[in-house]
Amino acid sequence: MTRGGEAALHAFVEGRRTALFRSAYLLCGNRDEAEDLVQTALVKVVLGARRHGRLENLDAYARRTLVNTFIAGRRRFWRRERAYGELPDAPQPLPDNDTGLMVRAALAGLAPKQRAVLVLRYWEDLSVAATAELLGMRESTVKSHTARGLAALRAAVREEHV
Repeated sequence: MTRGGEAALHAFVEGRRTALFRSAYLLCGNRDEAEDLVQTALVKVVLGARRHGRLENLDAYARRTLVNTFIAGRRRFWRRERAYGELPDAPQPLPDNDTGLMVRAALAGLAPKQRAVLVLRYWEDLSVAATAELLGMRESTVKSHTARGLAALRAAVREEHV
């Protein structure tokens, strides 16, 4: 790879790291795990860009790598390392009126692919077609994951309010 290509790759990584972290946080629901996910995905993106030369859409490649790494990590849950700084004596209750925490908790209860579809559709603001292409699934599957995921989110938020 040329120096110009390396510089462009470095600029991409620096420019997109925060946006990828936000998506990763919504996928994982944990700041430390999201940072690890972004780091792993960016390493894969850099290695892929060096191996294949110039990639046509580096942003889409990075997003797809992030989501695929997340889903693959959820499939192999027995191999994943779970690190905890200090274990709490008891779980902290969620504040009653903090909607963001409630939605993130409900999002964490979804299946990984449903969560990925909702994050890509509503956080990344991708179309159904773009989400389907990114995840390698049919548009009808994206629509059904979206409908079921939103129904589960609504039910979880409704239960929390009651």
